[in-house]
Amino acid sequence: FEIVDNSIDVALAGHCSKITVSIHNDGSCSIEDDGRGIPVDIHPKYQIPALELVMTNLHAGGKFGKGAYQVSGGLHGVGAKCVNAVSEWFEVEVKRDSKVHKMEFSRGITTSKMKIIGDTKLTGTRIAFSPDPQIFLTTREFKFELLAKRLRELAFLNKGIKITFNDLNQKKEKELEFKYEGGVSEFVEFLNQKKEKLQNKNGNDLFKRAIYVEGKKENLEIECSLKWNGGYSEDLLAYTNNINQKDGGTHVLGFRSALTRVINKYANEQNLLKKNKLTISGDDIKEGLTCVLSIKIPDPKFSSQTKDKLVSSEVRMIVETIVNEKLSIWFDQNPSIS
Repeated sequence: FEIVDNSIDVALAGHCSKITVSIHNDGSCSIEDDGRGIPVDIHPKYQIPALELVMTNLHAGGKFGKGAYQVSGGLHGVGAKCVNAVSEWFEVEVKRDSKVHKMEFSRGITTSKMKIIGDTKLTGTRIAFSPDPQIFLTTREFKFELLAKRLRELAFLNKGIKITFNDLNQKKEKELEFKYEGGVSEFVEFLNQKKEKLQNKNGNDLFKRAIYVEGKKENLEIECSLKWNGGYSEDLLAYTNNINQKDGGTHVLGFRSALTRVINKYANEQNLLKKNKLTISGDDIKEGLTCVLSIKIPDPKFSSQTKDKLVSSEVRMIVETIVNEKLSIWFDQNPSIS
C-alpha cells in the first residue's frame, strides 16, 4: 500500500494516469506507474543518487519540508524505505531522461549501485520486492481480495486513474481493472448496489442517481457523494488524502452539520414539517444514508499516527460552508424529491 500510495501521489500532482500492481509466481510483488520517474541526479549534500537516498534514508522524500507534493497520502511518509528494509530483495527501475536506470537492494542495504540498463522514450517507476522470510514468519502471501479492495477504493477516490491488478501466482491467472470516471459517485452506487432502494409513495425510486458535490476553498478540495437507501443503517466513509478515517473527524462534523441544516431548510420550504408536526434530527437523516466524503489538503493533522481521526480545526467550517452551499443548490434544483 505504501508503494502504491507513492504512485497515487504522483497522479495527484498530475503526472501519472496508469498504475499496474502484480503478484508474481515467486511470491514477489511489483508496482509500476507512468509518472515522472524518481529523480536520479547526484544529491549535492550526500553525493549519492537521489534514487538511493529516497530508498534508504528516512525523511528524504518529496513529502517532507517544501517538497514536490501539494497533497500526499502515504500512511507514515517513510513507506519506500520501510518496504525496502523488510524485503529479502528490492529493486527499482526508473525511466527518466531517455534512460532506464536500475538499482538493487536487500534488507534496506544497497547491493547494486545505480546503473543505466537501456534507452527509452517513456517515463515512470517500477518497484519490485519480496517479503523477508526472516521477518514475516507466519506468511509471506499477498492476499488478493484485500489488495483488490484497496486498489478499487483508490480508483474510486481518484477519478480517471487506471489501476490494473494482476495475480500471476495462480494456476488460473486473475486480472482486474479499476477506472472510474464518476469517482466518488460511482463509489456510492457500488456501496448501495445490494441495498434496498428508497421509493416514494408511488413506488418510484426517490434517487435515480447519487447526489454529488465538489468545491475548493483555502487549499482544501472536497468531493462528496450521498444517496439514501431503504435500510436503517448509515454507511459513511470519510477520507483525507485517500486515507480512511474510521473515527471521523472535523470533516465529518462539518458535513453532518451542513446536511442537517439543508434538509431542515428544504423540509420547511416544502411545508413537510408543519402538517406532521415533526422536526428532523441528525439521527433521522443518518437512516439509510450512504456517503463518501473525500477531502484533500496540504498538511492535515490527525489524532494519532494511524490517522483514524482528522483533527484539523479549520476543516470543519470549510467543509460545512461548501456542502451547505452546494447541497442547497441541488435541493433547489430538485424540488419534487419529497
